[in-house]
Amino acid sequence: MDRVRWIRAAAAAACLSPCLTFSAWAEVVNRGIEGAPLSEVRPAPAYLQPDFKLIAAQPSPSEINPSFVGPVLFLKSAQVDLVKGTAKLPLYQGRLKTTGETVWFVLTDSTDENLSNLHGLNYSPKFAYSWVGRNQRTAEIQKDATWTFSAGKIDFAPKVAVAPGDAPNFFPPKSFQPGSVGDNDYTPVVRVTNAGKDVVFNAPMLAFNVPADELNRMCDGTNVDKTKVHDKVVAICPRERTVTLELTIGTTFGRPILYLSTEANNPLVATLEGATYAPAMEDIPFAHEDATPGESGERIYVFANGPTGLDNPQRQGLDSALSDGRGPINVLGGVPFFNLDYSPLWRLFPSKWTDEAIQRGYRSRMNDALQIEDMAAKGFIKSLDNGDLRAVGFVVNCPVVYRIN
Repeated sequence: MDRVRWIRAAAAAACLSPCLTFSAWAEVVNRGIEGAPLSEVRPAPAYLQPDFKLIAAQPSPSEINPSFVGPVLFLKSAQVDLVKGTAKLPLYQGRLKTTGETVWFVLTDSTDENLSNLHGLNYSPKFAYSWVGRNQRTAEIQKDATWTFSAGKIDFAPKVAVAPGDAPNFFPPKSFQPGSVGDNDYTPVVRVTNAGKDVVFNAPMLAFNVPADELNRMCDGTNVDKTKVHDKVVAICPRERTVTLELTIGTTFGRPILYLSTEANNPLVATLEGATYAPAMEDIPFAHEDATPGESGERIYVFANGPTGLDNPQRQGLDSALSDGRGPINVLGGVPFFNLDYSPLWRLFPSKWTDEAIQRGYRSRMNDALQIEDMAAKGFIKSLDNGDLRAVGFVVNCPVVYRIN
C-alpha cells in the first residue's frame, strides 16, 4: 500500500468513533416558497407565520454584506429548516471526570474569533466575563476528541408543565415546572484547559448518562423521549453525530431572527422558554450596562401584557404565548453584524404596557430595543412592579442562529 493510501486508511480508522465529519453545513436546507421572479420579498415559511407574512427574497444585499438587508446565518455549523423552525447541529460526546457518566452537548459560541470561525460558532468576546462563581466549569479535550468535564449534571426526567392564569391575564401562570434541572455545578459556560489558549465555550448539555444506542432510536424524530433529552430536541442521533433543535422567533433592531433557548437561571423563565433550569447561572452578573467590563450579557425584553390573538398582527408577549401556544416574540439587543456587544447570555427586562398606554391605543408589537427604551422613557412601558424598566436578575442562554431579514 502506498504512503498516501496508508495515511487515508489510518485516518479513516482513527475517526470511526469520535471524529466529526460534515460536508454540508452553513446552509438553509428548506427555505420554503421562493416567491415571484424579481420580487424583493417572498412568502414567509410556515414556521414564521402568522407572525410574519413576507420576508426578504434572495439573492439579497446581505449576500454581499451581512450588515445589509436580507438573511444571515450566524451559527455557521447549523443547518436551518425555515419551514419546520429547526436547526441541526454537530453533536459532541463527553463524560464527567468524577463518575465517567456520558455527556451529550453542542457548541454554539466561543470567546476566540479564530476558533469560532474554525468550528462555525458565534464569536462573543464578552462571554468570557461569564466564567464567574459557580460558572467556573472546566473541560479537557481527550485524544479521541471527547471532552472530560470537571462537574455538572442535569436531570431531564421532569415533564415540563405550565397552567396559564385566567383570561385575560394568562401571565403569570397558576403553576409551572421546568422540564430539566441542572445541579449546583451545571452551567453551559465551559473553559477548556488544554486548548493552548484561554478560551471559553458555550456548551449546552442536551442529554446526560444515556447510552448512544438508546439515543440512536431517536434519530428520525419519531420516538424522542423528553425524559432523557432537552425539551428543545426534535431529533438526536449519535451515530450521525447530529442533533436537531427547535428554534425560537424573536426580533432585533426591527428584524426577525431565530435563536436557540437552552438554559435559564430561574425556574419560571426556564419553563416558559422550554429550557433547563440552571441555578449556577444565578452567579452571572446582570445589573451592569452592556459595555461595562465584567458584564457578560446583552439585554432581552419580554412583554407580559402585549397584544393577544393569533389573528392579531400585533400579537406579542406572555399573555399571548400562554393563550395561543406560539412564542412571545421577545426583543433582543445586539447581535453579530449589528453591534459589538453580542453575547448568548441575555439579561431579561420584564416589561409591561401601562394602563395609560393601553387606553391611548399605544400598545403594539415592539421590534427594537431602542424603540422600547424610548417608550419607557415616555412612561408607557414599565417593569412588572411598576418601577423603571430594568434587568431584574433573570439570565437566559439563547445563542442566535439566523437573521431572517
